[in-house]
Amino acid sequence: MLSEAKHLKSHKILRYAQNDKKVTIHTYYYSTYNYKHYRPMNTKLLMVASAVALNACGPKELKLNEKNIDQIVDAMTLEEKALLVTGVGMDKGEEGLSATVGSQAELVPGAAGSTHAIPRLGIPAVVLADGPAGLRINPTREGDEQTYYCTHFPIGTLLACTWNQELVEEVGKSIGNEVLEYGADVLLAPALNIHRNPLNGRNFEYYSEDPIVSGKTAAAYVRGIQSQNVGTSIKHFMANSQETNRTGVNSIIETRALRELYLKGFEIAVKESDPWTVMTSYNYVNDVYTSENPELLQDVLRTDWGYKGMVMTDWFGGKDAVAQMHAGNDMLQPGKPSQYHQIIDGVNNGSLNIDDLNRNVKRILEMVVKTPRFKGYKYSNKPDLEAHAAVTRQSAVEGMVLLENKNNALPLAENVKNLAVYGLTSYQFIAGGTGSGNVNRAYTVSLLDGLTNAGYTIDQEVKTTYTDYQQHLADELAKKSKQEQFLEAFMPKGLPTEIIPAPAALSKAAKTNDAAVITIGRISGEFLDRTVDNFNLTKEELQLINKVSAAFHAVGKKVIVVLNIGGVIETQSWKNVPDAVLLAWQAGQEGGNSVTDVLSGKQSPSGKLTMTWPLSYADHKSSENFPRAENFKLDFSVFMGGKQEEKTELVDTYDYTNHKEGIWLGYRWFDKQNLNVSYPFGYGLSYTTFEYSNATISNNGNEITINVDVRNAGEVAGKEVVEVYATAPEGTLEKPVRELKGYAKTKTLAPGETAKVSITFAVADLASFSEEQAAWIVDGGKYTFGIGASSRDIRATVEAELSAQTIKVSNVLHSVAWK
Repeated sequence: MLSEAKHLKSHKILRYAQNDKKVTIHTYYYSTYNYKHYRPMNTKLLMVASAVALNACGPKELKLNEKNIDQIVDAMTLEEKALLVTGVGMDKGEEGLSATVGSQAELVPGAAGSTHAIPRLGIPAVVLADGPAGLRINPTREGDEQTYYCTHFPIGTLLACTWNQELVEEVGKSIGNEVLEYGADVLLAPALNIHRNPLNGRNFEYYSEDPIVSGKTAAAYVRGIQSQNVGTSIKHFMANSQETNRTGVNSIIETRALRELYLKGFEIAVKESDPWTVMTSYNYVNDVYTSENPELLQDVLRTDWGYKGMVMTDWFGGKDAVAQMHAGNDMLQPGKPSQYHQIIDGVNNGSLNIDDLNRNVKRILEMVVKTPRFKGYKYSNKPDLEAHAAVTRQSAVEGMVLLENKNNALPLAENVKNLAVYGLTSYQFIAGGTGSGNVNRAYTVSLLDGLTNAGYTIDQEVKTTYTDYQQHLADELAKKSKQEQFLEAFMPKGLPTEIIPAPAALSKAAKTNDAAVITIGRISGEFLDRTVDNFNLTKEELQLINKVSAAFHAVGKKVIVVLNIGGVIETQSWKNVPDAVLLAWQAGQEGGNSVTDVLSGKQSPSGKLTMTWPLSYADHKSSENFPRAENFKLDFSVFMGGKQEEKTELVDTYDYTNHKEGIWLGYRWFDKQNLNVSYPFGYGLSYTTFEYSNATISNNGNEITINVDVRNAGEVAGKEVVEVYATAPEGTLEKPVRELKGYAKTKTLAPGETAKVSITFAVADLASFSEEQAAWIVDGGKYTFGIGASSRDIRATVEAELSAQTIKVSNVLHSVAWK
């Protein structure tokens, strides 16, 4: 007897041929672009494998639901389990480079990947899509006149600089709605790795040098997205501190620093938002790949933190599929045939316990039953992009940081109508980073557009100089091959050389305009770390600031510098030259409008820095052990699952990076050494001023609550961020001078209005980690709490006498010797 059943309920097709109670399973990739034939994944047959006895497949009508997951796991064949824990693979995008960030087009074109469907058991494919500045899918589709643009929200660093968890949650809701309405199930975001060093190329996606800000911001983002009944994947777990050789670098980190800095933000996000999934990072930590480390994925994540969700790899992360399965890395993305075979062989030869595989399969199914696709949601492909544009415009305003404002140069006076606008990125505003963090949006509002929209008149001669230059650059790019064009768009090396105005033109502009605006830009993106040259301004940028400022100041007019950047740059050498400096970050598709809202005074800036801005790069302790990107070449084959060459000698900061600074990172280091900085952690100016009074503290033994009155003492409405720093008594471990323990942002306060701000945190949050005791230690004694507007602007202090506490955790993730 021979029978065949074709299941066409999803993009996967499983054929079953009965013969002597055996089942042969052929898995094909079904292309929605070509309905005339079935083609195997990556044009090769994924597998033809002998399965278990037919009756092991279970009853024909058994279908997955929330209550029968254990039964479904029992009914699945080994081959089906191996399929479910590996993704469906990659479509090769243009020039084959999309594999580095993910592109799996069949269900939602441009999505990063998907899981295997098993129709006979009612298991659908689930779509995974990139973030975190918005949903990343293809904006157009072959043979379809409709567009599928998504909203490009501000970069993660800007969102963190709002210090406003409610606002971040609203952004998350808008992003989650687009994920839902475009048919995706899980957004591969947020990214919350610590800003260990300002040259990390991916800092634009990350939030802060401080784990409290990172964890709280990520938790708010997750809550917002998951309120729309779609999932998130917090990443990159953990210590993804550099892009240089990110798939092979061994991050050597002391246990205390791991617990207090690199893990703490993830712990907060897990406990405060319960993300559907966690994504492991590419790198090793202390000689073990994160995706192959059971101490990290089971002892810490699940035992210590109580996480119940699913864990997946980053795309092509790790090497050993069996080790990953054993460690509790439930799903391997994007999935490769070799991983499928390793898992099958591992179970058959005993190197992989079937119980480990079953556990991972169960966690995946627990995620699947929560998805819109499983629940049969009829997505519209028509989210409210106009409403979301308003959300991104407002969120960008709140995260912009006013760094300098001499003699109230901002907001622009009412009599300022005519503006000379300089700087390449004034005309081509940078919305966000490149790589997986990019969003295919319908438009980007440049600063030129934003100023024009607000009624300002732009100097046409200055404008023409830039537009002609940009047209020349576009013409030169058009002469290059498609591959070169793709690479420049996908992974640009940097901005063109800045234009220096001729003296006569500059003199004319100063006389005929009311003020000048200069934009300094930086491109951000994954794959490459920044160079020290990128951290510093170029000689042309310095000349532009100095010459424009001199010309306009000579006739009594003001100059404003706008920073359209994704990471920290050097400011000490030039920040006092212009009249004001506004850190606009990379503000999403409405960026030009958002900047103009601040420049014009429509809104008062209320963002504050979530990282320290040093006088020079070398002031960072981590600069002693961070790769100099200019010394290393990017190998794309490694990103696409290729093998690295065997080395007889390992290279410092490439094959391994010693995090010798330990916990002395960011403001903790600058305060320990009492180093001057350009701008301290938590700093940001406003168009108004605030007074703090009536600070009080209460302690019930488990929680500490600090209250303070904040009054708007200025003449315009505004918001204030209140930050609480703890100084611990001397104990068994050396402590930072002060550490952030909580924060809150006021509502908009009218002039003269007072708000009572209340900030609560656990006594346990004051603990330091002892590797020797495998415990969090709260030393008994007197604690001082500074309430301030930045880490170096403390406005009030309160004290509390606390009893000692010891919180035991898993005795794992031990320090190893420096390389």
